[in-house]
Formats: sequence, C-alpha cells, structure tokens
Amino acid sequence: MSEENHSQQTIRFGGAASFAPVSGSLEPPSEDGPDRRKLLRRGLIGTGAVVGVLVVLYGLDLLISRGAMPRGTTVAGVEVGGLSRADAEQRLHSALDARLTQPVKVRAGDVDASLDPKQAGLAPDWSATLDQASSQPLNPFVRLTSFFERHDSPFVSTVDDAKLGKALDGLRPKVDRDPVEGSIRFDGTTPNAVTPQSGQKLDAATAKKSIVDKWIGGSAVALPVTSTPAKVSADAVRAAVENYAQPAVSGPVTVKGEGKDATLQPATIAAALGFAPGDDGKLVPKLDRGKVVDALKPQLASTEQPGKDAQVVIEGNTPSVKPSVDGRGVDWDKSLAGLTDLLPHRDNRVITAQYAKQPAKLTTEQANQLGIKEVVGEFTTGGFAADSGVNIRVVAEKVNGAVVKPGETFSLNGYTGPRTAKQGYVEAGIIENGAPGTAVGGGISQFATTLYNASYFAGMADAGHTEHSYYISRYPAAREATVFQNPDGSSVIDLKFTNDGPTGIAIQTIWTPQNITVRLWGTKRYQVESVPGERTNFVDPQPRPGPATNCHPSAGGPGFTATDTRVIKDLAGREVSRHTRKKVYDPAPKITCGG
Repeated sequence: MSEENHSQQTIRFGGAASFAPVSGSLEPPSEDGPDRRKLLRRGLIGTGAVVGVLVVLYGLDLLISRGAMPRGTTVAGVEVGGLSRADAEQRLHSALDARLTQPVKVRAGDVDASLDPKQAGLAPDWSATLDQASSQPLNPFVRLTSFFERHDSPFVSTVDDAKLGKALDGLRPKVDRDPVEGSIRFDGTTPNAVTPQSGQKLDAATAKKSIVDKWIGGSAVALPVTSTPAKVSADAVRAAVENYAQPAVSGPVTVKGEGKDATLQPATIAAALGFAPGDDGKLVPKLDRGKVVDALKPQLASTEQPGKDAQVVIEGNTPSVKPSVDGRGVDWDKSLAGLTDLLPHRDNRVITAQYAKQPAKLTTEQANQLGIKEVVGEFTTGGFAADSGVNIRVVAEKVNGAVVKPGETFSLNGYTGPRTAKQGYVEAGIIENGAPGTAVGGGISQFATTLYNASYFAGMADAGHTEHSYYISRYPAAREATVFQNPDGSSVIDLKFTNDGPTGIAIQTIWTPQNITVRLWGTKRYQVESVPGERTNFVDPQPRPGPATNCHPSAGGPGFTATDTRVIKDLAGREVSRHTRKKVYDPAPKITCGG
C-alpha cells in the first residue's frame, strides 16, 4: 500500500457487505444497522448466562446451608456459622456455661463493681438464642459478604426485673456520690488542697438494658451514669492555696485596741478560715467570726466597760426598777470587716479595733414596760437539814431577781450554770437509788420543787419537769420536781417553765434557815386550783442491805400511784384549762446496815 493511501483503511467484519471505509478513525456502524443488533443480542445472552449462573449458585447455597447456622454467625463471641442447630447449641454451652455463674463485671463512671447473675435475675434462653442465630438471610448481597464478614447474633436472656432492679440498687452506695467541692483544709497551720471530684448517679433504666444485652460477653459492662461536675476546678484550688491560704497563716495579725493590743495567731487563723465555691468558679474565703472573737475578746476585755441590765427589785411588797447602765465595748462587726481582705498580705498585718456603745440586754424602759406589779404565784417549803439549807440559800440568791420576758422559757440549770464547790455549794444529803447519800449540791431539788409550785400557781406553761423516783413526804404528791447535773455542769434533769403571757415575770426568793419561799411577780391573769387524786396501787418496800461503809439505815416507804389536776380559771371564774398529771412512785427500800 502506497504511503499516500495510508490514511484510508478497510476493516472486514464478515462478508463483502460488511466493508466500510474509515477516514482517520474507526466509526461505529449506523444505529439501525444489522451489526448493532447482533452486538446487543450477544451482550444480553452473556448477561443472562451470568445471572443464570448466579441464580443457580444462590439456590445451591440456600440448599446446602438449609438447617445450618448462617455463615459468619457468632453469639457472644462464639463462632457457630455453618454448624447445625444441635452442634451450635453444644458449642455455646461449652463456651458459655461457665460464665452463667461467674460475677458480671460492670463499670459505672469511674467505679468498678460486679453483679451475681443469679441474684440479678439473669438466665439464658437457649431456644430463643438459637432461633435468632439460625435465621438464614435471603438477601444475596448479605449472603455474599458472609464469606468475608462476621455477624454477631444476640444472646437472648430471661430477666427478673425486680431482682435486677434490686441488684442495681445495691450498686448505688458504691456508684452514686455527690460532687466533692474543691476546698482547703489546714493541718495545724499547713494548708492542704482538697481535690474536687464530680458527682455521679447510676442511670438504672438504661443500665438494665446494657446488662441484659452484654452480661454474657465476659467483658466489663459499661453502665451509664449522669455526672454532676464540681463548681471549682483543681487549678482554682491550687491558686487559692498559693495566693490566699499560705499567706493568711504566714504570721500573726495585730488588733490595736484602746490602750492595749491583741494578737490573732496563725493557729487561730487556720482554725477560723474556711473556703466555699464562688459563682465565678473560684474559692471564696470564709471566716468563722465567732472563733476570731473568742480569741481576741479576752485580750481586749480590759479596754471595755461592761453594762448592767435593769433589775426588778422587790422592797417590802413593792416592785421597782433599778436602771440599766449602757456599756462600751468593741464593735466586732466593724473591727473585723477588713480582716478577710488583709489576710492574703504578708506585710502590714494590722487592724484597729472599733468601739461602740453597748446597750443593756434589759433596758430601764423595757423593764418598766413589763407590767411587773403583783404576786401571781407563790409557794413555801421547809423541813430541810442545815447542809441542804446552805445549798438552797446559794441557789436562791442566784435566782432572786431573774426576769422572764413574755414568750421566754426559764431553765433552772441554764440560769444557775454549774453548781459545784467553786460556786459555793456544799455536800448535803441526797437519795441515790433509794438509799440516803451525800453529794455537792444536795438539797437543790427542794428549791426546784418550790419554784415549780410557784410557777404552777402562777399559771405558767410547764416546759419540762421530772418528779422524784421516790415519794418525799414534805412535797405534794405528783406536784414536785427534781434537778440533776453532770459533774461538768451539763444538764441531765432540768426544770423549765414558759411565760406564755403578755407581761413579764420577776422571780423573788426568800430564804430562812427553816424554809424557802418563791414568789413570781407580774400581772395576774388566772386563778389556779390544785386537785389531788386518791393514792392507789400501793407497793410494799423491800429490804436491801446497805453499803459496807457510810451506810445509813432507812425504814423505806411504800410505792404508789398519785395524780394531780391543775384547774386554771380566768379572773371572772371561767375555766380556761384542766390538766391531770399521773406519777407512779417506786417503793423506797428498807436499808439495813451491818449484815
């Protein structure tokens, strides 16, 4: 072929009719040509043949795998694909039976724990598990991918919801916690950071599903929790330690008083200084002002002038008011106002005490308005021994002039404070476990009985009293009282009454070597009557040997039940109230001495 004719070629596809000239490139036959139809026909035949082969293979795959577990199937990590149902069940039992009784590990937030599956109501449902696993997929694509991928079929369980709920509740003491706020605590004068910790609470509803789905898997089951973050970060706590707590206790603080200075030592600062979360995520210093004042007040006491309360004085049969005197002392609120801002500074740690007038607790004007003008209740007892009389005199002098404002409650133990030898009390007779004995302050119960009866006839509200265990003949049955304190002065048995009237009450005591009288002054509102009941249910005393030393023989006395009814009437004679109190007295034993 010549060079100039090289651009034209003839391509043969069949017979002579198939020749066609091509200029520079191969052109397709015309759209409606016979060659085009042949090509399409051949393509369809080939595609049909492939599809037919795939259909045959799909059918063969279904036929071969019928009755067996689908390829690639696992249950709780155990491969059962291709096995018969019986073989699959045997393999699952072999692999999983041991797990059925093993503790189920769980992790809730940052807490690791475990559950007993039996106590949690968890058990396998083998039949349902195998039913789920044996379901053959019909999707050809899924069947094809099963040659290369694994499919995990669920392990089906039976659940006792009540037991599982109880088991989860048992985790709460370990899992649930409130957030721990960051703070600072002092070890002596050394500040230590308290690291904040977020709070968490078990989400029981979601946790149930997690456990049911995954308990057989062998790995720890993650249980959901709701978290509550702390308000202050660890960085904020460290900053407060360095920038506030450490300089706060770096040295003493001087408080300059009038003519005398006081010193607030680092140990006191550390004891009084606390911290709380602020709204800005930082720690805010909080001072216990009471501890600071307790440390400074005695040091500056000589710079203060104490005031005096107004007193109600009974002279003859006329009450009068002795005027109050205002004092002058440290205004601690003003004096300590700048202390919190001063503490983080290591230098110039000085504050100046501010002084102010301090009004009396009971001013002259208040005392004059109390309406104390007449006797509203009175009672007298006698027959006490000389040593008991000393104690009765001391307590009477202490209580004389006491004022009970409207709405206030008077406490005998609270008003007198400790009753020990230091306060002038002496050893005197008492009844201890039915036997005579002695103790410092013996005889005070006679004063308590006298005061109780004066308040009884004044119509005061009984706020608490206790009768003696054994009947004492000089007291009215079921209308008497005893008191008792620990050696340190703390109250054990007290006598209390409340002034529930609109006017004040002043207590007057009159002591003689023979008797003690208590009068309550105020504005009379009531007429009070005591109605004693019959004594019943007598119990004879029993003999009991006394102690080897300091034995005091006693004839004893019978026990019995007594009642007393208080009837309160207004000044017009109309009954206001009626109350009956019952007391069961123990028999006082017969004490014998010397065998």
